[in-house]
Amino acid sequence: EWGVGSMQHDLSDSVKWAVDQGIADPENVCIYGGSYGGYATLAGLTFTPELYKCGVDIVGPSNIKTLLDSIPPYWGPLRNDMLKKIGDVDEDTAFNEKISPLYHVDKIAAPLLIGQGANDPRVKQAEADQIAFSMADKGIPVEYVLYPDEGHGWARPPNRIDFNGRTELFLAEHLGGRSEPFTPPEGNTATFPLETRK
Repeated sequence: EWGVGSMQHDLSDSVKWAVDQGIADPENVCIYGGSYGGYATLAGLTFTPELYKCGVDIVGPSNIKTLLDSIPPYWGPLRNDMLKKIGDVDEDTAFNEKISPLYHVDKIAAPLLIGQGANDPRVKQAEADQIAFSMADKGIPVEYVLYPDEGHGWARPPNRIDFNGRTELFLAEHLGGRSEPFTPPEGNTATFPLETRK
């Protein structure tokens, strides 16, 4: 059901419903989420690029096989449960490529903001690295913020405030509307892998 199945279709149907109800402007919709919601953001931008003007992905997996391969052995039952829910990406390479946004980067037509914690035990930094670097290499607009002292989300208030401020600017730039002037808060640890990679 991930990516090209009903879970993603529900999001697309929600956009259509909001547009039909006059709640959303069809030319000005952003997809935004964390963890599975981050994956749904990447899937939305790759599988239904016509729906979204921009996206914000927080700790979202970009390749389901590498996500599951990074699960530590002591989480074995969780991995098996995920394989049952998602599908057998271990044995079915074509299926993994079908549902993993990383293999469909060329379809992304909207700017993306990525937030990732370097110590995330569930969705490793490599998931953000690989899609951010692939997009940058293809000239697709992407901003990537990495917090070296965070995990699966933002625990430290200065980092939470920092990413929220960056998100507000990103949304104002791509959707319009107002935003407050942004000054990175004292104590934040934001780094920018796209600016520092060799």
